[in-house]
Amino acid sequence: MPLPFLTADRAFDTVYDVALPFDDRERWRRPYRPGPWRVGMAALVLLLASFVLLAAVVTALTGGMSSAAVCFAIALAVVGGALRMLRMGVWVGSRGLRHVRFFVTRTTPWAQVVSVRTVQQPVRWLGLPRTVQGQALLLDRRGRSAEAVPPLLTTHDADFLGRLAAFDRAADSVEAWAEEYRLR
Repeated sequence: MPLPFLTADRAFDTVYDVALPFDDRERWRRPYRPGPWRVGMAALVLLLASFVLLAAVVTALTGGMSSAAVCFAIALAVVGGALRMLRMGVWVGSRGLRHVRFFVTRTTPWAQVVSVRTVQQPVRWLGLPRTVQGQALLLDRRGRSAEAVPPLLTTHDADFLGRLAAFDRAADSVEAWAEEYRLR
C-alpha cells in the first residue's frame, strides 16, 4: 500500500520526466518528497506520542481510568498533529492547486490561477519569525493581492532547507502543472 505523503514524484522518476500512462491525474499529489526536517520533526512528535501512550497504559493499570482516558486522548491528538505535519505542503491535481498548512487548507481552481512564479525575497527560516534571503514560489490569483497569499514553497522551509536542487525541481513541477491546467 503506497503512503500518500511519500508518493510525491513516483510518476516523474522516469528518464523522460513525464507521467506514466497508468498514473491517475485526478488524484491530488505532492510534486516533491517531504524534506528531512519535516520527517524528522514528525518522528520526534511520534516518539513523544509513544511516551504519552505508555503513560496511559501505566495509568490504566494502576486503576485511574479517567486519567488514562485523558492521556490516551492527548496521545491521539499528538499522533494526529504529526500526521498533519506530514501532509503539509503543496498538492496539485486536475482540479487545482491545494496549499495545506497545519490548521488551514486552501484549494485554488486552475481557472483562478494567474501565474505561479519563483521570486528572490526574504523568507521565514523553518516557519519561525526569523527571515533570511531565499527563494519563494508565489501564487498569483485572480481578484486577490499578492500579500493575501503566503508563499507556496520556500528554500528555507521544512521540505527544502539545504536542498536547493529539490526546491528548483518542485517549483518547476508546480509551474508546469499550472501552465498545463491554467490554459484549459
